[in-house]
Amino acid sequence: MIRRTTTLSATVALAAALALTGCSSSSDGDKPQLQVSGAYMPQPVMDMAGGFLTIKNDSGTADKLTSVTSSLSDDITIHETKNQKMQEVKSFDIPANGELKLARGGSHIMFMELKQKPKQGEKVSIELHFEKSDPIKVELPVEAANHNPR
Repeated sequence: MIRRTTTLSATVALAAALALTGCSSSSDGDKPQLQVSGAYMPQPVMDMAGGFLTIKNDSGTADKLTSVTSSLSDDITIHETKNQKMQEVKSFDIPANGELKLARGGSHIMFMELKQKPKQGEKVSIELHFEKSDPIKVELPVEAANHNPR
């Protein structure tokens, strides 16, 4: 009886150790390394606005942008533009060792039913949510309505 209990205890301990090892093997080494740049929002002229930025992934692991949240609006979606038609998407791919560019005339963040209209020179706080990475907080500077960096 003692031998059987010892064997069972050793098996449980080994299983627990392997489970912990499995968890730690997907540590930060496998996590995407994301950096945000070029963020801005053109000053809204109606009760909706667009948001633009670039997310660079400096790792060998791809990720996805799945949603955006902000106190500016409860209705924020992500859109792509194909054949000059805008359509909502569930997520955007961020390729390994690549980037996701959200820019005028292409993929973008859409803020509907704004709680207030931010003015040029102000900043709008947003939080980007990903499939694998931790959320990233970003400040979008509000630029002129016709702002279009090249």
